[in-house]
Amino acid sequence: MRVECAELSLQGGRDSNQDRLGVATAGQVALLSVCDGMGGHADGERAAEIAERAILERFRKSAQPLLDPLGFLQRALGVAHDRVVAFGAQRPVELRPRATCAICLVQDSSAYWAHVGDSRVYHVRGGRVRARTRDHSHVEVLLREGVISDAEIPGHPMRSYVESCLGGDPILPEVSLSPRQALLSGDIVLVCTDGFWSALDDEQIGGAFVSPGRSLQETLATLAAQAVTAAGGASDNTSVAALRLLDPEN
Repeated sequence: MRVECAELSLQGGRDSNQDRLGVATAGQVALLSVCDGMGGHADGERAAEIAERAILERFRKSAQPLLDPLGFLQRALGVAHDRVVAFGAQRPVELRPRATCAICLVQDSSAYWAHVGDSRVYHVRGGRVRARTRDHSHVEVLLREGVISDAEIPGHPMRSYVESCLGGDPILPEVSLSPRQALLSGDIVLVCTDGFWSALDDEQIGGAFVSPGRSLQETLATLAAQAVTAAGGASDNTSVAALRLLDPEN
């Protein structure tokens, strides 16, 4: 399996960067992960850092290839949650650090992913978003119930209200897992924080990857800059990691 990987994190208009990215490869397996410290809670940056470290540590200690990819994702997020909970256990529940997370595992030309909160995973093929995660957020519930439309989400007053996250309450949060997604040569999977996707629509994200000869790093830089510019002075931390499946060597 031949892949091209890239990652990028911009501070945007915030005082600090509470996002953490991880890209790891081991043999024929690759892992992308992103954790976003929730700014409304104390030590969001540390929560993201603890969660990211736990996920990468679990990956490095796992035998490759993974016999149960979805089980690995579930357990990795469970360990990350437990460690963030332990870090904030001595604080009142409303002040405990929290983070959202998206994680994608690629092996045998297949992708498996999971997420908690409003960090996302995208699967891009032929310049179009083929699949993406659905946020654990209040506006997503309103969208599913037909109360609002996709066009109303960016400006909705409760857009940032996340209903599931790592940390806080010791009970394992809602985790969404994908079934196996077959990848073709040229397919791209990416994980990102809400600072990246909230200012870009699916057409912008998918269409950015059609330029021939352009590296993945260049494309991510362009998209991230567009996201920060579109959000203006109040732009959030903007982070993304991506993997492109390449043709096997002859």
